[in-house]
Amino acid sequence: MLSNIKIALSAVISAGSKSRTAKEGLLYEGQTLCGLARVTQDCDGIRTLRFGKNGPRQSIVKPGDLNYLGLPYTKSAMIGLAFAQNVDRVLVIGVGGGSIPMFLRKHYPSAHIDVVDIDPQIIALAKQYFNFAENRSLISHVQDGRTFIENAQKPYDLIFLDAFTAAGIPKHLATKEFLLSMKNALNASGAIITNMWSSATANPLYKPMLRTYQEVFDEVYTLRVPKAANKVVIALPILKKVGLNGIAEYAQQISVQRNLPFDLSELLQPGLVRLIDLQGSKILLDSE
Repeated sequence: MLSNIKIALSAVISAGSKSRTAKEGLLYEGQTLCGLARVTQDCDGIRTLRFGKNGPRQSIVKPGDLNYLGLPYTKSAMIGLAFAQNVDRVLVIGVGGGSIPMFLRKHYPSAHIDVVDIDPQIIALAKQYFNFAENRSLISHVQDGRTFIENAQKPYDLIFLDAFTAAGIPKHLATKEFLLSMKNALNASGAIITNMWSSATANPLYKPMLRTYQEVFDEVYTLRVPKAANKVVIALPILKKVGLNGIAEYAQQISVQRNLPFDLSELLQPGLVRLIDLQGSKILLDSE
């Protein structure tokens, strides 16, 4: 009897192991400038990019579906569309699986979109395993994001900073000098949208980063990302003095006009906060 129980239990464990394997199969594993990168696919066809053997998910993409924004922060980041007067020129720093630029290309087909990543292998993976594809209006650049920003010839309406590595946002993409370069590369009616880890454990520099944004930009907001340790930071070069109701109304208009798969105004519900005073935190500088 005991032997039969052991055999049955062994069969269940074996089946469970096979089930887990079937849920997420390995498509790619190799070294990049960011370290080990892994691309997996689950039984529903959803593909995930990770840095490190068991690192956090950097991107989640559903092949063939440009509306699919798998990670909560990628959806929350789209609130930036409600803070920019025009969306004619867009810069995305950090490609990941390419979900942000491809979503924008689908809904703003006439916009020019530059995508910058320091790692050519990540761009190659985005093209091979995810939905990322270039055309005349969407162009990828293998370059350090800061170098690209400092040499930008024409200003952008929206700049998305999504340059996480396994160790977080590189420090040279968080200093006052870099933020000044981003501000100079932005139209006066535009906005900077930054994905930022907000927990002290994952990002000990969270408050200094916010303080540095507040030092450079006239108006800074944080948007809580539901069910995640991320916050989306929205930085504006000039004071707009628009209330939450005005932002929500404009977000609803854009959702209808652009036939978005969700209502942008609903992204505000977890909590949009305008930064008032972070004087107790230090400003991040290149010299430190």
